[in-house]
Amino acid sequence: MTMNRRSFLQIAGASSAGCALASFLPGTLGALAPSPLIATGKRTPSICEMCSTRCPISARVVDGRNVSILGNPNAKAFGGKVCARGGSGHSLLYDPDRLVKPLKRIGKRGAGQWQTIEWDEAYALIAERMQQIKQQHGAESIAFTSKSGSLANHLFHLSKAFGSPNTFTHASTCPNGYVVAAKALFGGGVKRDIGGAKYIINFGHNLYEGINMSETRAMMQAQMDKGAKLVVFDPRFSICADKADEWYPIRPGTDLAIALALSQVLIEERLYDAAFVDQYVEGFAAFAQQVRQYTPEWAAEQTDVPAADIRRIARELAHHAPHAMVDFGHRTTFTPEEFDLRRTLYGLNVLIGNIERKGGLYMGKKAKGYNQLAGEKVAPTLAKPGVASMPTISAPRIDQADPQLAMAAASGGVSQSVLDAVLEQTPYAIKGWIISRNNPMQTIASRGRVEQALKALDLVVVCDVYITETAALADIILPESTYLERDEEISDISGKSPTYYVRQKAVEVIGDTRPSWQIWQQLGHKLGLSQYYPWDSMSTLQLAQTGNDASLLNHIKQQGFVSYGEPLLLREPASVNTFCGAYPNAREQDPDQTFASAMRFNTPSGKIELSSAKVEALSPGRGVIRYRPVKLKQDNELYFIQGKVAVHTNGATHNIPMLAELMSDNAVWIHPDTAAPHGIKNGDAIELANRNGTEQGTALITQGIRPDTVFAYMGFGAKNPELKRATGRGVHCGNLLPHSVAPICGMSLHTAGVTLRKI
Repeated sequence: MTMNRRSFLQIAGASSAGCALASFLPGTLGALAPSPLIATGKRTPSICEMCSTRCPISARVVDGRNVSILGNPNAKAFGGKVCARGGSGHSLLYDPDRLVKPLKRIGKRGAGQWQTIEWDEAYALIAERMQQIKQQHGAESIAFTSKSGSLANHLFHLSKAFGSPNTFTHASTCPNGYVVAAKALFGGGVKRDIGGAKYIINFGHNLYEGINMSETRAMMQAQMDKGAKLVVFDPRFSICADKADEWYPIRPGTDLAIALALSQVLIEERLYDAAFVDQYVEGFAAFAQQVRQYTPEWAAEQTDVPAADIRRIARELAHHAPHAMVDFGHRTTFTPEEFDLRRTLYGLNVLIGNIERKGGLYMGKKAKGYNQLAGEKVAPTLAKPGVASMPTISAPRIDQADPQLAMAAASGGVSQSVLDAVLEQTPYAIKGWIISRNNPMQTIASRGRVEQALKALDLVVVCDVYITETAALADIILPESTYLERDEEISDISGKSPTYYVRQKAVEVIGDTRPSWQIWQQLGHKLGLSQYYPWDSMSTLQLAQTGNDASLLNHIKQQGFVSYGEPLLLREPASVNTFCGAYPNAREQDPDQTFASAMRFNTPSGKIELSSAKVEALSPGRGVIRYRPVKLKQDNELYFIQGKVAVHTNGATHNIPMLAELMSDNAVWIHPDTAAPHGIKNGDAIELANRNGTEQGTALITQGIRPDTVFAYMGFGAKNPELKRATGRGVHCGNLLPHSVAPICGMSLHTAGVTLRKI
């Protein structure tokens, strides 16, 4: 059978219909006890949490033993489907290695000696130590870190009530590069209309493995149904590169050179949308002057991509504009110049004028603004329940010691700064670290430095579902209920129209676990902070979000995922015409039949800032985008890069039984020409080493990688004995990565030089 791109996508689309997990039940449930599940309803709409995408799902208990997890059919963009990770929630729920009781460390940190305790004792121990640290060093000497999203809100509320400004998400290890760049250019985040694009340029954003169900399906739709051309720049032959029309194995660390050269061609050949730029863009002249030097011929020397191809691709992009897109990507991979890379990728979209156009970039349409455009209340608005008066915190954040990181500090924080504050007391000492569903030992680069910091602290508290590598170094471990066992607030995920969804319990709690919102509330009470917790339950919070509208709350809970109104792109005439036809009182259209004049950018100039005076003030010389060569390896080393596989996250799923069975190791990709001089054959044991650490793994010989580069999927190679299925399996990427902080956006660097040898 011949397998081409189209047939692959058709098969992939058919096979993603959902994962109904029938009859997976371990032979022994250990502490979980083999009791039947208690269903809270026939089918419960909820939100997945097997990765950070958080797709809408529908869960149903089958025969009191199993859980069927499918997508929520109300979420059209997600196709009513889940990925392999999403379908494995049942496996996590019943895993005998799950945490089901609070644990207290009784031996040396990392020795694996634990004692089960009751919740009251756990809260008392934590509260006593927190108060001691506060009295001796100040509240700011305790850092609070959480996985981004709904999990972060309640922990950070506790931090503010306690008096510490030092709150961190996983942003600087994953999305903060494009988040901070979007704030600099647009004043806030933007979204991708991938499904409407006819031409897509992609820099290592592998949506066919790092699956975001709505965007992955949109990519399939664009390629399959609309024949969109996909051009991929990536040092390895990823699944996304495999399905592309063109793949260029770019030299690691030089993505920015390609992006600047594409910009140079668009400007020099006047292929950009001059009218859009003149009306909506600030700083174009400075950017244009800077990029004149970045010709395709120059870029070819930096990147190994032929100049003729760079020039042709720029012209093709302009030809398909505005229904074309340069994907701004996701996590940092190849360069410490992450901020300017993402700014330039956004800038390419600005140059072709695809903002608020089909197949381009757009801003989320939240209820308040959408209703104003419609001239009527189409969508309900959600309130933000809070506390009128929180403590005033005078201490600065530890990641604001470097002024250029101010934007990063306000966008999830720079988690690497915790290590410096612990080990070097810069800018002041951190003595305690409270961590919720985050695994710094896997996700923050330089594993050895993370371990050193954790062992030096006076207090480490971890809330999680497993004894992760990070939890293994804690004083107290608090067991969180899985996402199938808890309720949370309504979330606003508005896209082209206002949209809400909500997480709900599908089964009653197994074991003695609690949802994290309740854990941090109860710890707050123990700390004497009850005045900052006026709500008594999640139902109270949910009802407050709806303005005490019980009927609205019931509607959202019954549907699970609710989208209001007509999809709207402000500069797409067909979209605006449909919108105005649906709402007779809608604002008057502009002469060009759009709502372009309604676009607002929350920047100092009120325009898209292709060059930024604000950034220049934070870091002189960086206001205008420019190319800065970076040295990522020594001459005798290979580039070491990483990525995400479709069945795992970057550090949280590798012990889940079903997913561990699907993939338990991360063989190292090595080019045949690189392997041959070392006598390395497929399956051989190999060693990667540098000044950060040494890792042993298995060779995967493939031509799908540059000869000067090796690759491994992240999240493997755990070193603590508690993770029975993950410990010692594969290469631990973080053990080979340097401790670094990228300018402006604060990103962790996920590229290093390594030596290779056969064992």
